[in-house]
Amino acid sequence: MRVTLAQIAPKLHRKNLEDVCKIVLEHKGKTDLIVFPELALNGYMLQDKLFEDAWALDELRVLQELSNYIDIAIGAAMREANRFRNSALYFSRGTLLSKHDKVHLPNYGMFEEARYFSAGSIFESFSALERKISMLVCEDLWHGSVHEDLLSENPDMILVLVASPARGFTENNLLIEAKWYEIIQKVAKECNAQLIFVNRVGFEDGLGFWGGSAVLDGAGNFLCKLPKYESSIQTFEI
Repeated sequence: MRVTLAQIAPKLHRKNLEDVCKIVLEHKGKTDLIVFPELALNGYMLQDKLFEDAWALDELRVLQELSNYIDIAIGAAMREANRFRNSALYFSRGTLLSKHDKVHLPNYGMFEEARYFSAGSIFESFSALERKISMLVCEDLWHGSVHEDLLSENPDMILVLVASPARGFTENNLLIEAKWYEIIQKVAKECNAQLIFVNRVGFEDGLGFWGGSAVLDGAGNFLCKLPKYESSIQTFEI
């Protein structure tokens, strides 16, 4: 199975959809699954811009069509009546196969998600590419209750879509990187599942995102890592 990690730098603009489609088309016939970061279709620091830029599902038909060639996992701000969700979408074979709404919305320090988004409430798995897959968004994976939910789901593969700002700088490393890697190694080993971690890069309103996307095996070993602080799109056989 070939998996492409799309470690990109989304902008605060709907043009992200056009950019994403170009990337998917460039990988047509070269990969089975392409994974983009959290809020890849919108940018992260949306704030009140959310009311203009959130997506309705019927506006994303082009991704449904492209998924006839490649499975696509991507983060987007979605509009549901008068509510907004921070969602992970999985398109496959011309349809939206799964949608996970971020359950744990951070609302501290630099984060204001709970002010703008409504939280999801469930974790569930779905079947694609001959695997049972669970999909989560960023902060979800920082909660022990979610680890228990994943264990009960018993997935073969876990997709984690992330927009993690760089923080905790030291002389030799980045503390947030070390913490994230500790968490994803723990979850991969607990579930004995392949884990795909895709974090964005770029800058928004003073926040810098560090990247470092990775693939882990069921023993928590890193099979590959993408570089920090730069856009990188790479395909791996797993």
